Amino acid sequence: MHEFELIKNYFSKIAKKNKYALNLNDDVFFDKKKGIAISVDTYNIGTHFLNFEYPDLVIKKILRSSISDLICKGVKPKFYFISGSGNKKTFTKNNLYKISKSLKSEQNKFNIVLCGGDTTFSNNLSFTITSIGYSNKIIYRNKAKSNDDIYVTGNLGDSYLGLKLLSKKVNIKKKDKLFFINKYYKPDLPLNLTKYLLKFANSSIDVSDGLIDDLSKMVNRQTLSFHLYEKKIPVSEKLRNLIINQRLNKINMISNGDDYQVLFTANVNSARIIQYASKTTGIKITKIGKIVSGKDRSLIFAEKGKQIQAKSKGYIHQF
Repeated sequence: MHEFELIKNYFSKIAKKNKYALNLNDDVFFDKKKGIAISVDTYNIGTHFLNFEYPDLVIKKILRSSISDLICKGVKPKFYFISGSGNKKTFTKNNLYKISKSLKSEQNKFNIVLCGGDTTFSNNLSFTITSIGYSNKIIYRNKAKSNDDIYVTGNLGDSYLGLKLLSKKVNIKKKDKLFFINKYYKPDLPLNLTKYLLKFANSSIDVSDGLIDDLSKMVNRQTLSFHLYEKKIPVSEKLRNLIINQRLNKINMISNGDDYQVLFTANVNSARIIQYASKTTGIKITKIGKIVSGKDRSLIFAEKGKQIQAKSKGYIHQF
């Protein structure tokens, strides 16, 4: 059963009367009257992170991926709760010290504060993070409009290559390994873009499960599709060189998620203010496609207009 089938079949009805739940089809709970947005995420070893060899880096990754749910909505995260399930092998004094030190560092970086949580014994290591931010307005997931431009912040694909390196499924020059592994554990979040996003974005989502899959989620309740242009999708110079030298498939490299960049749509007349926001914040923002009317019409175009398909559509939450 797909994640959305599970939600639709078992949970949508019991949340139907709660308008703040946003039909269980967005990344957050949002109460406009009280001006609060809340996001909850769970991370399991073997699924969301490979192992616990570097607990200080793992905790950075999961905290950043959690608060990115708020950032893509145009909300600055303020508070977080963290719950952990582990045993004496994973929750050693040394590991707990490293986790604590990393959390303190992340708090200083993103101006967030720990408020509580829970700890339980389990042989299956997992963490759950609840993130909270204040705002009277957010950018919803399914508010794209036909003819909107599609934009994404930062670069895509570096994190996926970092995961491949950690899994020992690919080999590259030693000097480049650390760059990609760092992008996997410490994604660059466009935090300072939150105050601008609300001015021009019609819809938004963070790139967590993969560009293609997350674009599909953005229009999943609308009679809309997307046209994506491969050449325009931003990648780092290091990844671009690898794609050329090792003849890698660019679409597959950027379709596997863990980027935590903001993917949003905006009116064609917003190009100037988006360019201004990019220049002011120093955050790279790239136009990569177009929203088109009609369902099941999504296409990816290579150079010279050739249509291509992605072998990997992204991470699928299958039960």
